[in-house]
Parts: sequence; structure tokens; C-alpha cells
Amino acid sequence: MGRRTAVRASPWLAVVLTGLLLSACGDGGYEPSGPFRPLPEGAPPKVGPPPTSLPPGSAQPGSGEEGGDPNVVATGLTVPTGLVLLPDGSAIVGERETGRLLQVFPDRSPAKELMVVPGVDTAGDGGLLGLALSPTFLEDGLLFAYISTATDNRVVRFPIGGTPNPVLTGIPRGEVGNGGALMTGLDGNLYVGTGDAGNPALAADPASLAGKVLRVDVFGRAVGDGPVFSRGHRDVTALCQDEERLYATDEAQQGPDEFDVVPEGGDAAAPPLVAVPAEEGGLGGCAVANGTVFLGALDGERVHVVTLDQEGRPLEDATEEVLGGRYGRLRTVVLDAEGALWVTTSNKDGVGTPGEGDDKVLRIRPPGGQPQSPL
Repeated sequence: MGRRTAVRASPWLAVVLTGLLLSACGDGGYEPSGPFRPLPEGAPPKVGPPPTSLPPGSAQPGSGEEGGDPNVVATGLTVPTGLVLLPDGSAIVGERETGRLLQVFPDRSPAKELMVVPGVDTAGDGGLLGLALSPTFLEDGLLFAYISTATDNRVVRFPIGGTPNPVLTGIPRGEVGNGGALMTGLDGNLYVGTGDAGNPALAADPASLAGKVLRVDVFGRAVGDGPVFSRGHRDVTALCQDEERLYATDEAQQGPDEFDVVPEGGDAAAPPLVAVPAEEGGLGGCAVANGTVFLGALDGERVHVVTLDQEGRPLEDATEEVLGGRYGRLRTVVLDAEGALWVTTSNKDGVGTPGEGDDKVLRIRPPGGQPQSPL
């Protein structure tokens, strides 16, 4: 597939909005069989307490109001990486380098500090790398986080303000290639994307959790024949899913980054659905709905928009970009129920050049809403 991209106005948000509203009326998706209420964490508070002391160098989060940019819903964050949407339309954002969790609001109210996830080690490209909601969040109020510690990468579980408990541990830790993708699937299971920890041989090793997409239940127990859903990945930084397929972004230390279907029980596919040249890549986020894929690109400083046909293949010359060069390095991308796209910047990660108000959380509103996005 050709990789020539161009910035141009697009009706993609209107298409996504229509499809999401229609899909919300269906009966598909995960149906919880009962509340998941593990005793160690206790009952979650309605609002988690703010941390008693912030990590060194942490900024006070703010809103987007002072800058006057209608796309900016929060400012003053430090490398926001994981982002999950709450049932009330707000979002919880995790900071990779501080472990802070903040609640961010679509009306651009000031962000609210909730807690600091303890035990996060930020050496290399590690840190707090992913967030997911429990499939029964309305009943149990639980969050899952993918974090790096001094000895491993792991998935932990906690209510806001509560103590994290391990769910899946022993994922190999390296200076690079720590992965960090985390997603609650439509089947109610957790999908975990890991990196090869800088050792490609681990990705091919069926006994290693490195370089894999893993599938476990909410207690960390393997689903099916084992936790390995697919293998042979380099560095899985994001996972996304539509009603038919699971997708992953796979970041390379050298060569193009890849976006592809994740094959259950097999090796990472080759060739990929989309190969993104290094200068346009650094893929760190993906979202998909109604045949449209959105890929957050760190090095490319843009969101790639790819249209898929009914068989899930990219349409020829159907790749666009939005926000190119406007906000610097872009990472997480998440679609909300109104069809708006939430995007995090990553300009304080030691590679980017921080600007005024960085880092930010963006929310690009659909056409017809106020204010509109200047795409």
C-alpha cells in the first residue's frame, strides 16, 4: 500500500458519529454475568483522593480555557499516555513518567488529580503505559493499568484511590521494547500488548510473555489454551477492536512501524495492513470504528486516518492525516460515544519540544458541533 499522505479536510468524524450512534442501539458486546468485586481493594470511593505529595517536577493540571484553543481540554500534563473514557463522558488519563491519574472533562473544566499509581519505574521507555476499565466498571469501579516496575512489566488492578493488586506479572522488562498496550475486549477479557524488551528472540519464544498479545480474564487467568493470543511482535504500543477484528500498532526500533490485524494463535502477520515510514511513524495509539482507523504518530506528529474496505483491507489512496504538525508528538487516540476523537500529546517525553501548556489532552469535536475542529 502506498504511504503518501496528505492533509485535507475530511468528513470522517461525521461518518464515525453516525456509525457509533447506530451501533449503540445493538445487542452485541460483552454482557456481564455479575459484579466483579474482589475483596482486597474494598469498595471504591466516589472520588479518589488527590495525592498527598506529587512526584518531583509535576505540574498542576489545568483546562484548555486559557489558551483559547477549542480542541484543548486539558493542559499542564506530563507525558499523558493511557486514556479511558468514563460512562459520564469524562476521561481518566495516566501520566507515563509520574504515575498520576487525572480526570479530564470534555467541557474543558480543570483536570482533577485522582491518585498516583505506586511502584512505577520510568527507566528507558517504561512507566505507566496503558489503562483499561473493568468490563463491569459500573458495578465495581475498577481500573486496570499496565506499568513498568524495576524488575518487570505487569498489569495491576485497583479502584480510584485504592491499592493496586497484581493481575499479570513477569512480562520481561528492558530499556526499550516494553510495549504497554491494554484493552478490555468486547468479550470481557483483557488484551495486553507487550514488547520484545530489546531481544527479538523473546518474541518468537512461546514460553516468554515478551513480544506478544496476551489474553487473560479480569483475574489474570489464561483464556483458552494459554495467555498467548499472538506472538512475533516487536513492540505493541496500542490495541483497538471492531466487531470483527483485533488490531495492533507495532513500533520498530528500525524500519517502518506497522498496523495490522492480530492473528489468534499465530505469528504477527506479514506484510502488514499499513506500514508507516519511520519519519511519519512512532505509532502509539489506535482507534477504529465503521471501517475508519485512526493512528496516533509520535515522530510523525499527526493522526493517520485509514479507510478499510468490507474485507478489512486499506482502500487505495484512502489514507489521510489530521492535526499534522499542529500539536507536536501525538500518542493515544480514543473515540467517544459522540464520535469525537480524544488525543494526547507527548512533547515532554525527552524527544519532543515542549510548547506552552504542554502536555495536552485534545478532543476534536464532530462537524456540526460547537466549536468545530480546524482539520
